Amino acid sequence: MPSQPHPDVEIVAAETRFARFLRLDVVRFRHRLFSGVWSGEIVHDILRRGGAVAVVLYDPGRDRIVLIEQFRLPALLTGFSPWQVEVVAGLVERDEPADAVARRETREEANLAIIGDLVPIQRYLPSPGASDENVTLFCGRVDSAAAAGVHGLAEEQEDIRVVVTSFAEVEAMVDAGRIENGHTLICLHWLLRNRERLRALWLDP
Repeated sequence: MPSQPHPDVEIVAAETRFARFLRLDVVRFRHRLFSGVWSGEIVHDILRRGGAVAVVLYDPGRDRIVLIEQFRLPALLTGFSPWQVEVVAGLVERDEPADAVARRETREEANLAIIGDLVPIQRYLPSPGASDENVTLFCGRVDSAAAAGVHGLAEEQEDIRVVVTSFAEVEAMVDAGRIENGHTLICLHWLLRNRERLRALWLDP
């Protein structure tokens, strides 16, 4: 179950109840309380989604941010617009390095190539009470001159539109609540705060 044992947790039993694109495990466990004693047995349904990567694409020369827009059915079921503006993102395949995922997804979803090294932002848990999904966030330098069109993998029926924005447009979108998913919000807030540092890093000789 866990990648390594933890002294504050005892896994009593774990059973996979469903597995397709997503996997659902039922886990019986106990954990140590703040008082030092052990809890009773607890049963949780855990969505096993695993590792993912998201990368915000920035062109420091043109001072433009490249985002994508695509259809998201769960957003519609939650009462949001199904057309979501996001940063490039994708799932880790097997033991694929996170930076390799960022480069692969940038090519597949935005038809762009990352220039130079990726800048790490952070790794976080979108929903730690329900899922093991963990997302590694990066910022990547791109040339936005060719950023346009609709891309994605045909075999996965992806239909992903590239959106090139200015910092003023992104700030307005964030302030108006038009960015509705967690990894995109974290990446954009980070980029708004680190814009000048990136320009100095990438543009100074």
